[in-house]
Amino acid sequence: MTDTTSNDPIDRLDNRSYYDVMAGDYERERHHGYHLFLDESEVAAVADLVRGHDVLEVGCGTGLILRRLADLARSARGVDLSEGMLAKARARGLDVVQADATHLPFPDATFDVAVSFKVMAHIQDIRGAMAEMARVVRPGGYVVAEFYNRRSIRSLIKALKRPDAIGGGVHDTAVFTRYDTVADAVGYLPADLRVQRIVGIRTVVPFAAVMKLPVVGSLLAWKDRWVGRTPLGRLGGFLVVIARKAPCNKASR
Repeated sequence: MTDTTSNDPIDRLDNRSYYDVMAGDYERERHHGYHLFLDESEVAAVADLVRGHDVLEVGCGTGLILRRLADLARSARGVDLSEGMLAKARARGLDVVQADATHLPFPDATFDVAVSFKVMAHIQDIRGAMAEMARVVRPGGYVVAEFYNRRSIRSLIKALKRPDAIGGGVHDTAVFTRYDTVADAVGYLPADLRVQRIVGIRTVVPFAAVMKLPVVGSLLAWKDRWVGRTPLGRLGGFLVVIARKAPCNKASR
């Protein structure tokens, strides 16, 4: 795995502070173009799993994805570190609670599915977070986690470009960020999870700005979702790893 954040402690923030700063402007670009494409692609990757079931989103932020999951699921709850983000999620009427991904405030086997998007790459204790997601899922249920792909064009672009400002004089390099290979991501899973499939997102989208073009953006989004479910999906900028928990708590891999 690769950590691309700054080594200077002065330039680093803990995840809670980082997302509290980001909360004010987080949705400014999230309702159209590239970020809407990401959200819709992530929901499409798990729609068949969450429909009619009890779902938890770890790192729900302002609830943009959680509200879509709630429309499909029997019940949908969310957790996030940032109170600034959660305030917006609560304003949407969503069932959310402030918590750390490595210490989820739920009993064992509470949910049928636990999902997490755009979050796991920023958690240093990744194995602890994955173990917690597995713990709160019922035997036979699913754990879905998205990772940033080290072997992708997006990873190369992120390594070469200048930092993006997120507000308050803070840049996106101020928070821990990890890029993983497929093997890295699978290796983080606890023994009672077995990988079912891996879906790639942003496999054919060359750069974010192109998704603002109505016709071109729609065609690329359709093609990206199709390619993402093929072996070429493992070249996507984001890797959605879908794993099933062993039935009856029997560990298998």
